[in-house]
This record gives sequence, C-alpha cells and structure tokens, in this order.
Amino acid sequence: MDERVRPLNDRPVRLGGKYVVYWCRWNRRVESNHALLYAANVANRVNLPLVCFERLSCAYPTACDRFHTFVLEGVAEFEAGLRKLGVGYIFQLPRRKSRGDAAMREVVAGAAAIVTDDCLRAAPAVDVQLLAVDASCIVPVSQIPERSYAAYAIRPRIHRMLPQYLRPVPKVELRCRSTRDFGHLHTRVTRNSVAELVASCEIDHSVPPSTMFRGGRKEAMRRLRRFLDDRLRRYAKEKNEPSAHATSDLSPYLHYGHISSLEVALAVREHAEKHKLIADEFLEELIVRRELAFNFRRYTENYDSLEALPEWARKSIAAHREDARAGYTRAQFEAAATHDDLWNAAQKELRLRGKIHGYYRMYWGKKIVEWAASASEALAIMLYLHDRYALDGDDPNTYANILWCLGLHDRPWPDRPVFGAIRSMVRSGMERKTDVGAYIREIECLESTGKELMA
Repeated sequence: MDERVRPLNDRPVRLGGKYVVYWCRWNRRVESNHALLYAANVANRVNLPLVCFERLSCAYPTACDRFHTFVLEGVAEFEAGLRKLGVGYIFQLPRRKSRGDAAMREVVAGAAAIVTDDCLRAAPAVDVQLLAVDASCIVPVSQIPERSYAAYAIRPRIHRMLPQYLRPVPKVELRCRSTRDFGHLHTRVTRNSVAELVASCEIDHSVPPSTMFRGGRKEAMRRLRRFLDDRLRRYAKEKNEPSAHATSDLSPYLHYGHISSLEVALAVREHAEKHKLIADEFLEELIVRRELAFNFRRYTENYDSLEALPEWARKSIAAHREDARAGYTRAQFEAAATHDDLWNAAQKELRLRGKIHGYYRMYWGKKIVEWAASASEALAIMLYLHDRYALDGDDPNTYANILWCLGLHDRPWPDRPVFGAIRSMVRSGMERKTDVGAYIREIECLESTGKELMA
C-alpha cells in the first residue's frame, strides 16, 4: 500500500456501493492533494464516481466567526474545481451544535469506500473501508516511524528522502463523472452569502473575521506569488523583522489546506534557481521544522501537556515552581493588559489578524511562561489564546511552537529565575534585533482604524 495511506479499519470495499467518498477534513484544494488523488484512484479501480464530502461543524469548542468565515470563503472555488474534474460535492453547514450526523450517515450508506485526510483527529466507526492519506507533509510522516527529539535528528533523514518526494502531484483524472444530485444535503455557498451563513450559525460571534487574511485557494496563491516576487530575496535577512513584512504569511492557508507545503516548496525552489537566490532558510522552516512538528504530534500521546517535554525541561520547571512571578491572569493576557507594550501589541495582533509574526510569537509565548502563575497555567493560556484567535491554531505546528517556549526541541541553557534551564527572551534583546517601535505603531494604527496597510 502507498506509504501515505493508513487504514483506519479492517473493513473491505463494499460491494454494491454507488460511489467512493473523499471525506475532506483538512486539504480543501483540488491541486497538489495526495488524498484526493488516492480517492480518485480508488474510484477508478472500482469503476465508480467520486464524491467529496465536507462538513463545517458548530460543535467544536472554539467555533467562531473568524474560523467559519475563513473556511467558507474557500468553498465556492473548491466546489468549482471539483465539479470541473467530475467530482460530486456535498458541503454541510449545520447551524446548531446539536445537529446530528444524519447527512454523514446517508453519504456513508451509499459508499463503496471512504478516503479521508490523515489529520490525526478521531474518525467515526463506519462499516465500510476507511483509509487516511497524508497530504499535508512532503515526506510522509510514516517514513520516520518514531519520534524525533530535535531538528538536527530529523533533518538528515528528511533530506535523504526529499529527492523521492519533492515532486509534483499528478493531476486527478476520473473514469466516471458524478451525476448524482445531492441537493438535499448540500449547502450552497457564494462569496456574497458568507457573512449571512456565518451569522446563522450557533458559534462564538465575539471573535470577528481577520483584518488581514481572507480564505481560499486564490488568496493563498496570491500570497505565494507575492512572496516569490517581493519577499523571498529578503527573507533570510529580514524574516525576524516584523515591520519588513518579509515572511510568506502562508500558515493559515497551510493549516486549512488551501495550499500544500509541497507546491510551495517546489515553487520556491524553482524561483530561487531561476533568479539565483538562496532559499535554504525558508525551506528549513517549511520542510524540516514543520515536519518535525507533525512527527511530534503523531508519536506523542500527550502532545498538549507538560508531559511531552524533555526530562531536563520538566525537572527545571519543578525546581523553579516556587519562584516569584507576575501572576497575570488569563483574562489580563487576553485583554493585552500587561506592563509590556510590545507584548500587548503581539496579543493585539493575534486578536485582530489571527496570527502573530513568528519571531514575536516566540517572545509572546516566553513572556506568558515568565508571567503566568505556573508553567502549567502558562501552557493552558497559550493554547487557549491560540485556539481561540489564531488562523494557524489547533495544528501540529501550534503544539510544537508553544511547547518550544517550555523547552521542546531545544537544549538546556544557563539557569535563571522562573525559566531555570529553559531558554528565555528579554525585551532588550528584541529592541536590539528588531524595530520594536515600528511594530507597535503598526498595531496601534490597525487597532484604531481597523484597516491594514499591508494586506
């Protein structure tokens, strides 16, 4: 079986099935999608049409206007791409948290087999073959079958396999076009109907859409083109300077599956070769660091707890448990009500844009570790704020980046109060390395006007 494919049950292909289902849970794109391609190949083998099923639930704890809007903004173009291929599409938008799974049961009842994204979320028990396909990583997670504890450990293994996997995904071709009418199950979404649909859902309406990011494939590709044309040549030198706007801003689109890391890597490599640029630092973040996070999530049972930390970090936390701290509460952090205007600006960026610049996000997290009542409280606060506001939250990168603030994928440093042997970050260092004033002014302007100067 393909190394990207993981059986989720031992059921066979159902004889008499009417179609094969691609249950889209993550990778909302037609292009560069190994899961969709595999589902199409299954459909071709059994000579049946392919139907894509997607469901945006109200029931998850952080469902809000921001996340619903971002997903819905990409639905119409995803549907158009699928229908062009001959794939049927059912998009389900339950308006209430208590809505049952009747639609899913109806779809499953007619399926010969189901292929879904390997998104590491619990899958329901179904009486038909259910296969998960890794379409999120360049090197399939299964190819490194144990946890790696640092970038230096996983890097050579990934680099050895890149020639095999850093290749374009073949185009999807289907023998049988879907002609079934699923209108009674399908929620039609247009660009003009997004706000109305979001307002009709039983979700948290106090977290508004991002001031900066619009969802969808076209927007993801626009940002990729901008990165290639204007930012890649500046990335290595200016990536840690928020006011330079030299990063790709693609993490929300990677998280929601509007673009793949594979096609980004291929585009960056091609552009760098053509224009004689060095793209190593960006590709390190996109491939090695990102896939280290997926490896961590796959092979760590308690991936969102202090138990996931290396032993030296846990011992250091225990040794400094009684150290004096500022003791800010979750409400104070959420309101950006600390004594540090740089930290407050980073939190406001999270609330307004749904993303913090990567370098300042490290500072944001380190200061929560320093100022919260305890390490466990700091972790809970970081996860809460990221899950509630971040368009790249609830993601393997989220857990790895947040726990990095507590020592994950790092090494011991000289002992100091509160942090112990865990790496710290200080305001003076940020001022020395970045233009703190320019960043604070940018966020203050955004907060007062609600308008982005760099969208």
